[in-house]
Amino acid sequence: MDHPAGLKNVQQDRPIRDEEGLIKNGSSGKNFFPIRRQVQLALFIATIATGLQFYIYVAQAMRGGEITVPRPEGVEGFLPIGALMAWKNFILSGEWDPFHPAAMVILGFAVVLSLAFRKAFCGWFCPIGTLSEWAWRAGAALGVKHHRLPGWIDWPLRSVKYALLGFFVYIILQMTAKDIESFLQSPYYKVADVKMLYFFTHISRITAGVLILLVILSLFFRNFWCRHLCPYGALLGIVATASPFRVQRNAETCTGCGGCHRACAFHLPVHVKKEIRTPECSGCMDCMAACPEKNTLAFRAKGFKTRLNPFQMGFLILASFIAIVYLAKISGHWKSRLPEHEFRSWMTISDFQKIGHPSIPER
Repeated sequence: MDHPAGLKNVQQDRPIRDEEGLIKNGSSGKNFFPIRRQVQLALFIATIATGLQFYIYVAQAMRGGEITVPRPEGVEGFLPIGALMAWKNFILSGEWDPFHPAAMVILGFAVVLSLAFRKAFCGWFCPIGTLSEWAWRAGAALGVKHHRLPGWIDWPLRSVKYALLGFFVYIILQMTAKDIESFLQSPYYKVADVKMLYFFTHISRITAGVLILLVILSLFFRNFWCRHLCPYGALLGIVATASPFRVQRNAETCTGCGGCHRACAFHLPVHVKKEIRTPECSGCMDCMAACPEKNTLAFRAKGFKTRLNPFQMGFLILASFIAIVYLAKISGHWKSRLPEHEFRSWMTISDFQKIGHPSIPER
C-alpha cells in the first residue's frame, strides 16, 4: 500500500502499540519497561521503606521504650506547605528550619529540578504521581477505555490545582515573620510528620471515600489527581515554564501519526507543535518513546543540539538528589534538631490528636 507523499514507512520491527500509544505485551519493543518506570519503582519502594521505618520509630517512641531505628528524615517530603513557610522564614530571617529541615531540602530540590528539566519531579520522582500513573495503566491493562473530559469541564477542573496553590500562597504571604516563627515553633509543627503518618494509619471514612473516588477516577482519566487537583504540581509547573528544556518536534521527519499525542498522559498536542512549553509537561519522554520516526522528537534546551535520552535523565535526577541530600547532611541542613526527650513527651500524651493546628492571627 502506497503512503502519502512525504510520509515514511514505519519499520516492521517497531514496538507494537495500542490506540493510546502504549507498548503492548508480547511486542518486540525494548522499552516495555522503560528507564523512567524503573526509576519510579525504585523511588516508590524507597518511599514505602521510609514510611515503614518512620512507623516503627513512632510506635517505639509512643511505647516509651528503647528506640532501635533512626528517624528517617525523608518523611518530611510530605510536608510541602510547612516547607513553603520555612522557606519564607529563611528568606526573611536567614534561619533554617531546625525541626523539619529535610522538608526544605526536598522542596528546594523539586523546584530546582523543575527549573532545569520541566516538571520532571512529577514525572519521575513523586510517589503520588507514580501511584496516579499506575492507576490509569492498571485500568488500561484491565481493558478500561480512557476518557478525556471536554474542554468546558477540563479547563475549569485544571484550574483547581492553581486555585489551591493560590490559597496556600496567599495565606503564607499574609503571615508576618513573627506569625511564621510562632507556627514553626508550635507543638503542632514539631509533630507534623507524625500527624501526616496518622492521616494514613488512622484514616477517616470520609478521607477513605475521597481516596477511593480518586482511584476510580484515575482508572478512567489519566493522572486525574496530577492534572486537576495537585497544588504541588501547580507550583512546579509554574516554575517549569522558565526551564530551557522542552520537547521539540522536527516537522520535516514527522509523519503526523499522532502516536506522541496519544501517549501523552496530559493530552498535549505534541504532534502539531514545534515545541512544548506548557506547564503541564512532566518531562516523562513517553511521547519520544511512542514516536516511530528516529530523531523526530527530542528533549533538549532551546538553541542546543544535544538532546537528553531517558537514561541520562534518570541518572541526572538520581545523582542530583543524592548529591543535594549529601551536601545537606554534611552541612547540618538535613537532620532534625528536635530533642528526643521532647519528641517522646509529645508521643506519650494521652490523646495525641488533641495537639491542634495553631490559629493564624486576623489582620
